[in-house]
Amino acid sequence: MKNILLIGAGTMGTVHAQTYQSIKDANLVGIVDFRKEKANELAKASETQAFYSLEDAVEELEQIDLIDICLPTHLHKEYVQKAADLGVHVCCEKPLALTLEEADEMMNYCDEKGVRLFVGHVVRFFPEYVQAKEKVEQGVIGKPAVVRTSRGGVFPTGWTDWYADFNKSGGLLLDLVIHDFDYLRWCFGEVERVFAKNLSSRRNDRNDYSLVTLRFNNGIIAHVEGTWAHEGFSSKFEFAGTKGIIDYDSSEVSPVRAVKKSPVQQTSGVVVPESPLKATPFYKELSHFIECLEKDQEPIVTPQDGYKAMEIAFAAKKSAETGEPVYLNHNS
Repeated sequence: MKNILLIGAGTMGTVHAQTYQSIKDANLVGIVDFRKEKANELAKASETQAFYSLEDAVEELEQIDLIDICLPTHLHKEYVQKAADLGVHVCCEKPLALTLEEADEMMNYCDEKGVRLFVGHVVRFFPEYVQAKEKVEQGVIGKPAVVRTSRGGVFPTGWTDWYADFNKSGGLLLDLVIHDFDYLRWCFGEVERVFAKNLSSRRNDRNDYSLVTLRFNNGIIAHVEGTWAHEGFSSKFEFAGTKGIIDYDSSEVSPVRAVKKSPVQQTSGVVVPESPLKATPFYKELSHFIECLEKDQEPIVTPQDGYKAMEIAFAAKKSAETGEPVYLNHNS
């Protein structure tokens, strides 16, 4: 049983708090948020205590095994280091930090303090995305060549409208599209070149849209779409290979499909059913982190993975601003 202290009672904090209640090896010992009404409300719903500062929580609680940080991105470094100073393992929502320099400092700081750092890239725990990766690895579509992903919806709202301040959120590429950067790198390895176009490189308002082309070291090309300019929310992907296609669209009822080419020029559809389990991707993610602590295992997504996803996001941002492709140096 691990005692969890959650910092941040916003949208993601609420999701994490609800999730911990269903994890048998997790004991949510407190919610920290300086907004007293928010802290009290979530603590009551989660049947735990409310605190209005990390210091108050540390003073009162006897044992904290993991501090879960669900705060705006610009506060990640400060609170990750505070957790490390306490000698407590820490889970930090993506993106890991606001800059690559901050992310590097955070990873080194946690290493120096001897604490584990987990990064919340939850897409790796979505069954549809896991299934697609497995199908590619099994050779269902032959040799993959071209990939398309899409993610997004309306412009997000948050405390003091922090998403709209790109100096705090990092904007669409760092905050949202980073999900697909991390997932695609998990599937296909390192990215060699990035080229991008987006609205925020031309204006900074409440609509943003990006198109990013990634070329991987193995030659695969990915077209990655991100939007904060559409109604609702959806995510999609399509993997095209020499023997077929895998596709998924969250806005449709149908699950992941793998369609293989037939030698007689006919096609047949093989439906990959969605997971029948009640466990949500957040349940899988957070219970995985707890298991890694209990068994001293390496997590599915490492801090270095979080850093690499950020690296791709910043390359895309630079490309959009300059109009030129950006090449990544994997020796750094």
